[in-house]
Amino acid sequence: MKKAYHLVLIMMLCGMLALTGCGKGGAGDSGEASGTAAGGSGSDSGTGLKPYKITLVYPASAPKDLQLVQDEMSKYLTEKINATIELRPIEWASWDDKTNLMKISNEPFDLLFTASWFSYAKDVAKGQFVELDELMAQYGKDIPGILGDDFIKGSKIGGKLYALPTKKEFGQGFGFLLDKKLVDKYKFDINGVKSLEDMEAMFKMIKDNEPGVTPIVSSKFTNTWSAANYDGIVANLAVPRGSKELKAIDTLEDPKFIDFFKRMHQWYQKGWFDKDILTSDADQGMNMIKAGKAFAVAQSLKPGKDKEMSVTTGVDLVQVETAEPFTTTGDAQGAMLGISRTSKDPARAMMFLNLLYNDPKLLNMLDWGIEGKHYVKKSDQVIDYPEGVTADTQTYPNPGGWMFGNQFNSYLWANEDPNKWKEFEKFNERAERSIALGFAFDQEPVKSELASIANVEKEFDATLRSGAADPEKIIAKWKEKRKAAGFDKVKAEVDKQLAEWAKANP
Repeated sequence: MKKAYHLVLIMMLCGMLALTGCGKGGAGDSGEASGTAAGGSGSDSGTGLKPYKITLVYPASAPKDLQLVQDEMSKYLTEKINATIELRPIEWASWDDKTNLMKISNEPFDLLFTASWFSYAKDVAKGQFVELDELMAQYGKDIPGILGDDFIKGSKIGGKLYALPTKKEFGQGFGFLLDKKLVDKYKFDINGVKSLEDMEAMFKMIKDNEPGVTPIVSSKFTNTWSAANYDGIVANLAVPRGSKELKAIDTLEDPKFIDFFKRMHQWYQKGWFDKDILTSDADQGMNMIKAGKAFAVAQSLKPGKDKEMSVTTGVDLVQVETAEPFTTTGDAQGAMLGISRTSKDPARAMMFLNLLYNDPKLLNMLDWGIEGKHYVKKSDQVIDYPEGVTADTQTYPNPGGWMFGNQFNSYLWANEDPNKWKEFEKFNERAERSIALGFAFDQEPVKSELASIANVEKEFDATLRSGAADPEKIIAKWKEKRKAAGFDKVKAEVDKQLAEWAKANP
């Protein structure tokens, strides 16, 4: 009897060990998802999966109705992949401090917003993100066909995929958002605007006739101009737009770069910039336009950007494009979601990502909230505010649809062009691809030199970009100090890595 009892205990223990073994998935595997096809399509159910809470961390202000939307998404996700969702927005101003603490402390979470301009390469080098190629092949099978080869190619580092980009505009357009009431008042012909020279007549008219109105706000203007003309690598080394040769130049020696900043110096002397040009940003520009204190704010553009911002701010805006769209590696990596190495179920996180790309219902809950409360449908794809709700009183403002999944599935607002997503397709097709698309510079071999060069840049860059001083004098001093900080070694490393990348990517 005792032997039989022990035999039963041993059999039970073996069974428990077998189940436990099945549940120990690594970074690229999840036992909770093993043996299922739940992530292969947005139409699959979560049958057979253990309950799991997915944590999504992204930069945004927490809206009043965050919990309501989170609960509604969780109900839907439970049906799909037996998961709930914790939406964890973090204020932009606190993002670096809070997310760095999460990483250092090994806090468990699943998905993190990242971008080329938001520590993507650094976090990959530190092992923060899980490799996604195998996970996507198994649990995100819809994603490659939706994104396409160029998006995926541009998102890889060292030939491997560590985060998935938003399906949105593939590249940047460049120009300005303008206060429509002033455009109408002075009968500006914005259809003919194609260059900075064309903008100058408008700025002069506003300066001469609208006391208290600043012609152009935001220090970011010079950044958008640089992005329109160069595929920047590091330390003012860049591949020029239109280059047929995979070779980096020093922008501080490029006549086009110098001429542009001479023009900015002239604009500064004419009083066209805001007084806070060294610190102001696009948000400040929009707030000034809303208050009737500014005419234009520089922006990277896409089709319908003016209508989107009109919905968000409640101010009528129009846009003018002063440069054709251009696509760099930075643009391909401009908005991404990566799976954290601390995720307890990377496979479930990938299933969720797959739904963000192929399931319009889920995406629009995240983007716009709950139908009937936060928006009402005017047609299948068009929405508006419910009666009595405005941009200022809404309780679930869009957290930033450009950060998530397949933006082409996002609803359009009643004031937007119903052909917006078709225009996006055309925009993406006409965007010029950089010859260096997909190249990512590894800073590790020259990190000490780059740290010294960054200190030099802090001394000169802001003054140059403000237009406050003679650019030729600033650039001459900048180059001299930069050379002493190790610029030649950095340049040699860039040339070396570009050559190696070219051989590997013929």
